[in-house]
Amino acid sequence: MVVLIVAIVMFASIIRARYGYGRHRQRGDSAISPEDQGENLRLREELKELKERLKVLERITVDKENSLAKEIESLRDR
Repeated sequence: MVVLIVAIVMFASIIRARYGYGRHRQRGDSAISPEDQGENLRLREELKELKERLKVLERITVDKENSLAKEIESLRDR
């Protein structure tokens, strides 16, 4: 009896996954609400800003390492 119940649940989940039915959404109901669209745009902009800041920080650290290495080498050459 338990095996039959498990088989039915597995079959139903496979069918649901194959045809795109989710827990909270019916098939074909892929419209995103305007609030979610606005939130997505805001988060994308924030992500772009954070990536730019990360690039600047990486450039600063690399530049410092290179300049520090150059200074050490110039001191060794004396």
